[in-house]
Amino acid sequence: MKVLVLGDGLLGSELVKQTGWDYISRKKDNIDFTKIETYANHLQHYEIIVNCIGYVDTYSKDKQKHWDINYKSVADLIDICNNGYYEWYKYRKNLKLVQISTDYVYANSVINASEEDVPVHSRNWYGYTKLLCDGYVQLKCRNHLLIRTSFKKEPFSYPKGWMVKGNFDYTSVIAEKIVELVKLKSSGIYNVGTDLKTLYDLGKQTNPDIEPTTEYIDESVPTDVSMNLDKLNKVL
Repeated sequence: MKVLVLGDGLLGSELVKQTGWDYISRKKDNIDFTKIETYANHLQHYEIIVNCIGYVDTYSKDKQKHWDINYKSVADLIDICNNGYYEWYKYRKNLKLVQISTDYVYANSVINASEEDVPVHSRNWYGYTKLLCDGYVQLKCRNHLLIRTSFKKEPFSYPKGWMVKGNFDYTSVIAEKIVELVKLKSSGIYNVGTDLKTLYDLGKQTNPDIEPTTEYIDESVPTDVSMNLDKLNKVL
């Protein structure tokens, strides 16, 4: 398989480290994910595109930036994966897209919502635009693997750990599972994680002095993003 990773952030770098897959990024190749013409020609020699690019500032109220990066740009990428690009239309079409989503799509929605509230789930534009993206991938991308997950930097660097419940784990652990799914040619939606735990539980694995806390930044922080992992466990 010829795989190309988009992005060299926490997860993208770890995937490349574990596999040696090729990658492109803003820093290395001067691409702008919001402008498909800056990187479409890089895709032509690959069979699988792993998109690790996203605007992940969950507390940002910049609706447009979330919209442009987490939704509109992925829609443009899907069009290229399905149909090719006008400068290299003679090359391979129907590229497989591995889209990295988030466990935030499982977060709680606001009670008694007004027209000004984020419509569903996690009460922030990050979660909303990622959910929109998930729907678009399922509807429009002919060949896809949609990964819902959450990964953290190791070692855990914060003095306190939230009591938020989820199936998150350190990046190296999550990346290994994603690599296995790609190599198995899995498709559709997969929740990717490990046993249910709190962020405090995870942090204590690498920071024994960490303290638990329920002092969340604001109401947009979900307290439960747990996922069912039966499908993943049957495959892996």
